[in-house]
Amino acid sequence: MVTTFGELLRRHRIAAGLSMGQLAKQIHYSKGYLSKIENDLKPPTPALARLCDGALNVGGVLIEAATRPVSSLGRSQELLAGTMLGAGPFGMRSVPDESVLAGMRASFETLRSLGLRTSPLMLVGPLKALQHTVHGMARENTGPVGTRLLRFAARIAEYTGWMFQEAGDEPNALWWTRHASELSRAAGDPDIAGYAFVREAGLALYRQDPAGTISLARQAQWIGRAGSRVLALAARREAQGHALAGDRYVAESAFDRAAQLMQAIDLGGPYPALGPSAPDPLELARGWALSDLGLNEQAAAVLGAQLALVPATSRRSRARFGTRQALAYALSGEVDESCRTLAGTLDDAAHVDSATVRTDLRQLARTLGRWHNHGAVREIAPDLKRLLAQR
Repeated sequence: MVTTFGELLRRHRIAAGLSMGQLAKQIHYSKGYLSKIENDLKPPTPALARLCDGALNVGGVLIEAATRPVSSLGRSQELLAGTMLGAGPFGMRSVPDESVLAGMRASFETLRSLGLRTSPLMLVGPLKALQHTVHGMARENTGPVGTRLLRFAARIAEYTGWMFQEAGDEPNALWWTRHASELSRAAGDPDIAGYAFVREAGLALYRQDPAGTISLARQAQWIGRAGSRVLALAARREAQGHALAGDRYVAESAFDRAAQLMQAIDLGGPYPALGPSAPDPLELARGWALSDLGLNEQAAAVLGAQLALVPATSRRSRARFGTRQALAYALSGEVDESCRTLAGTLDDAAHVDSATVRTDLRQLARTLGRWHNHGAVREIAPDLKRLLAQR
């Protein structure tokens, strides 16, 4: 549950029975400087982290903590976030009542709604602030309320990881995803712990790493006690990994397993449902997988049927799978259909500003380049080029 280097250092120093002055003397730093590190007023240097790790004999824990991504919130901003919810910098927050919990969940739902249709760069700051606040309240409340807050903090951290993935920041995406897993295990919640592996498998999928995709998706299914939705989404991701590896039979078997698990889903729970918000995420993923298997005509048909069901407000899903459909058409030689589909997708793609969508758009641009003299390609090429140069 420790979230900063300073908190981690303090915990291990106290466990070793050392005062701050004693540790400072051992590592040849001033007590005042070490105090600033423990209170997160200064970031640790790699040299200091190594000295503290060796002095406290904690096996690399502090060295690793010093290298992970740092929150963009300063200490004063974190304190302000706490104060806004009734906490002074030196006191305990009061136990939140249901209206406070409902308000924080409503704030998260609003951010998730924005995440369907705008740039992830607009969301990572507010998400981190909300997550730090909820996590802080979880640390300061015990019993069922503390556990409930900890689960909620894990859910926000998981979504923050996805927004970093969409922003193209894989180091922060991995850190927030793994942080969500740590929090969920501490709260006794196997769903988010399992889904963290699904999210990491998604990163491997976009790296074109079928073995990594399959391995991480299987870990999500083996972690134990996860609900049907998480297991279904894990089997779905595993199927995509098998498709990327070219193994159609095993991919179809995994999709069938996912479909059976989806039938047992109960969407009620203490936090918003994990995973994609599309009406039928399995069929959309199946269309994607068919393209990876080289069955592009079938892929385009499946994706087209499913995209018709995705609401206009879900710009992120429409951009991702619309781009995949346009790519499937292009790979099957249906250049006019590819350009027509792309024309209807560009506006959504521009609004959501997704790194994962741009990965597919770049492949689409290379594919359409083989028909650079085709009239429809010449017409759409300038808009596609401008979108790819957006960031």
